[in-house]
Amino acid sequence: MIISVDSVTKTFGERVLFEGASLRVGARDRVALLGPNGAGKTTLLEIISGEQTPDEGTVALAKDAVVGYLKQEAIEMRGRSVLAEALTTAADVTTLEHQLRLLEHEIAEVSGSDGDPSEADRLLAEYGRLRERFEHAGGYGIEAEARGVLTGLGFKEADLERDTEELSGGWLMRLALGKLLLARPDVLLLDEPTNHLDLETVMWLESFLRGYEGAIVLVSHDRAFMEGLVDHVAEIDQRKVTTYTGTYERYLAQRELVRDQQRATHERQLKEIAHMQAFVNRFRYKSTKARQAQDRIRRIERIKAELIELPEERKTVRFAFPQPPRTGEEVVHLAGVRKAYGDNVVYDSLDLTLYRGDRVALVGPNGAGKSTLLKMLADVLDPDEGERRYGVHVDVAYFAQHQLEALDGRKSVFDELDGVAPGWTQAEVRRLLGAFLFSGDDVNKRVSVLSGGERCRLALAKMLVEPAPLLCLDEPTNHLDIASSDVLEAALAQFQGTMVLITHDRHLIRSVATKIVEVRDGRATVFPGDYDYYLYKREQLDSLAAAGGGGSATVGRDAATAGRTSQNPDADAVGTARKTKEQKRAEAEARNRAYRATRENRAHLADLEERIAAGQKRHEELVTLMADPSFYDDADGFAGAMKEYAELRSALASMEREWVELADRIEELEATE
Repeated sequence: MIISVDSVTKTFGERVLFEGASLRVGARDRVALLGPNGAGKTTLLEIISGEQTPDEGTVALAKDAVVGYLKQEAIEMRGRSVLAEALTTAADVTTLEHQLRLLEHEIAEVSGSDGDPSEADRLLAEYGRLRERFEHAGGYGIEAEARGVLTGLGFKEADLERDTEELSGGWLMRLALGKLLLARPDVLLLDEPTNHLDLETVMWLESFLRGYEGAIVLVSHDRAFMEGLVDHVAEIDQRKVTTYTGTYERYLAQRELVRDQQRATHERQLKEIAHMQAFVNRFRYKSTKARQAQDRIRRIERIKAELIELPEERKTVRFAFPQPPRTGEEVVHLAGVRKAYGDNVVYDSLDLTLYRGDRVALVGPNGAGKSTLLKMLADVLDPDEGERRYGVHVDVAYFAQHQLEALDGRKSVFDELDGVAPGWTQAEVRRLLGAFLFSGDDVNKRVSVLSGGERCRLALAKMLVEPAPLLCLDEPTNHLDIASSDVLEAALAQFQGTMVLITHDRHLIRSVATKIVEVRDGRATVFPGDYDYYLYKREQLDSLAAAGGGGSATVGRDAATAGRTSQNPDADAVGTARKTKEQKRAEAEARNRAYRATRENRAHLADLEERIAAGQKRHEELVTLMADPSFYDDADGFAGAMKEYAELRSALASMEREWVELADRIEELEATE
């Protein structure tokens, strides 16, 4: 084990975060720390890093293990370029490089005709020793590695020579993360590493961390990121730390099974207590039964001491969100739009039309212009040239993180929302706040004391009091935990207007987006389907482009039309030039592959349908079995059946998702034959 947390207790005043908490982390483990806001996830990271000490218990690290900790707040950096700051993590290497340069200068001076040969030999020997150390430390590759990491985190080549004082807080966080990755500590402690990152950078980071040679312990609310990375989940809940082995989805299934078993055991204990208490109440004062009654009283006390403590159920409040006015079919239209920042032309002759009911996710590499496009659609930014036209009855609401600062810190949560809800009753305001997880005394908190996540929830609630027909959202889930993200997802699922969002949360994109607009190279290409459809088409286009010799999905694009929207990504990627023999052969091979894949997928689909039918039949049998009270008398049989029930329910859900994906894939493949 590289980290061993034993029986750790931590309190703040009278509040106990966790007690008797234990955690083991192996040298290559990837562990996610989960739990509700305020459960103590960041505190546990700080205890492991040594920044806080536990009230009780111990934390032990493997001998000479180095721990690197990424906090949620960026550290101020100044006086260096971005690249130079990143290279400070390799101070030993850069010192060796400096010493080598000095030695080279000295060797050149003593190597002349008047030089001392013995001194030259001594300097050459020292130079050889230093160069060997420099090479062993990876000196010749450290700058290239730093450039690769910084580029992966979204920095452009031109940014590497910028002074760090010019960077915003979000970019300083990226630089801090880059320094940590370059330092390659034995243990990475990452607190919300995907905040401030765009989607493509999150995917790069996930790939990088999968190949990382050390251990990783992270706090994250990005479900897709965790699912692709972690192999253990440590949940902090009700002052305890419980570790589950497996992916995030596996953790959800295991946790549900454990809670089912806890509820069943709890109910059985209560029934046993009630049964014995009835005996006591009836016979405690009869001399012939007094001994038996006292015995049962002792057993009742013993069971109460061992009574299973059920986890607190998360309260969910259903709220019928108001719907916006109905608009015309065309909601917003951009025609011939140009936008530039100085010499940097972001868009030139951009055309894009969004229609009523569109749920659009803007995706693309960092710096491609997603935020610029969103601001132009939201009427926050005017195009330099071209036309922006809104349809009938279209009003726009724009959400970005900086709007959290527009909340009035002097008001209470209730008053802040009540101020934008004229005509609403107090009960209606409280219900909406409840839907966004403000309940009880939380509604009387001053806005000034709210956390970033709470401010974000309040700002989103204000937007949805009277939603505009066109919602434009820029990273709405930043600072939101999983429960809060679920609230937003439910609200957006109910929304009947038109929506455009930028987010690094792939789970949210998959949940709400029905159309993807890829922003790349000054173009906005429309993919009329969900996120998985977009990924499938993007892979297909890249393969076709590579087969055509272009090596990129942009092959065949006319530079003169850069910035125009393609409503047909297939035609756009292939171009209009006359096809070569190689292109025709590649297309024929692609059709053959599609035919074979369709046949194989149909066979798989039929097999899947049989397995689903068998699983549903067994599910019904187990439900019938669990309805029989005598079923709970057999502890071993009960535990086995409950385990089978939980695994079967998870497997059925997985098979049904696979069936839907497979059916969609077959339909898409048939369209390409």
